[in-house]
Amino acid sequence: MATKKDFLQHPVEHIDITRHNVVPLVEEMRHMAYSARDLARAAEIYDRMLRDRDCGVILCLAGSLVSAGLQKVFAEMIRSNMVDAIVSTGANIVDQDFFEALGFRHYLADERLKAGLDDDALLQLHIDRIYDTLIDEDELRICDDTVRKIADGLAPRPYSSREFIVEMGAHLERNGCKTKDSIVLEAYRKQVPIFCPAFSDCSAGFGLIAHQSSREDRPKVSIDSVKDFLELTHWKVKSHETGLFMIGGGVPKNFAQDVVVAADVLGAEARMHKYAVQVTVADVRDGALSGSTLKEAHSWGKVDSDTEQMVYCEATLAVPLIVGYAYHKGGWRNRLARRGNQVLDAVAA
Repeated sequence: MATKKDFLQHPVEHIDITRHNVVPLVEEMRHMAYSARDLARAAEIYDRMLRDRDCGVILCLAGSLVSAGLQKVFAEMIRSNMVDAIVSTGANIVDQDFFEALGFRHYLADERLKAGLDDDALLQLHIDRIYDTLIDEDELRICDDTVRKIADGLAPRPYSSREFIVEMGAHLERNGCKTKDSIVLEAYRKQVPIFCPAFSDCSAGFGLIAHQSSREDRPKVSIDSVKDFLELTHWKVKSHETGLFMIGGGVPKNFAQDVVVAADVLGAEARMHKYAVQVTVADVRDGALSGSTLKEAHSWGKVDSDTEQMVYCEATLAVPLIVGYAYHKGGWRNRLARRGNQVLDAVAA
């Protein structure tokens, strides 16, 4: 009979864009057609964002990206001042990045497992499957409980997800991070704000309900998603020009785009996002948000139509090429860290 160790043998290895200069390849793709040309234009737009010293860059993360091997890419983007704010699903930040920072790993699944033929066996062994990767459910419970412990140690009040994720970064700084490339830790050190508008929809949710349940009628830590919206809107207003680099769609995409409208509701002046790139496999024809085009967003007054590009491609293929191109072009080298957490903390004070 197979054991847990039989399945969890080969860890996912995160790709290192610093080792692979893809600039010549992407520049050749500029002269091709279809998705290759779209990708090359998207890479050029992202490079333009980084060279525009007035532009704050928002990175949006949706889908299982860290578990798929992109953690090092995003950590390097933070270290190199290639991103100024992050809007993400909770899964990428908590279940995957923070999880690995605690010393756990994601594992490659055998080809047979992708068909779902052994899902009953995985269930019995407490192994969760994400397409062709595996994660130890017992280790995820430790991640959940770590979130609970962080909440237990905080003053009981409503927090934005950004504020809580700062505390997660502080926890890693104090107790030691088990990976060199944690998004949460690098963002904490660089003061890059991370927002998870649906924060309870991940391991953070399990940890927080355990915290609130144990507190019974006493004051509790809670997450205020409206405060998230207000904080990112303040960040947008102070940043003036902004660019979006969106991987996937869903809540992070809508949240990041909507801050332009939110600023208008507050009576503040905020320009449409000047640049926008989206990598997605969603189809525009089904009406889903993930596939809605950036040109459509222009009709809402969210995105400028002059410098935008959709790339219909799976993220593990497109992201290393787009980010790798911008990294090796070097437009980020003289870019200063904006330290958005400090800015937002000052606004709150």
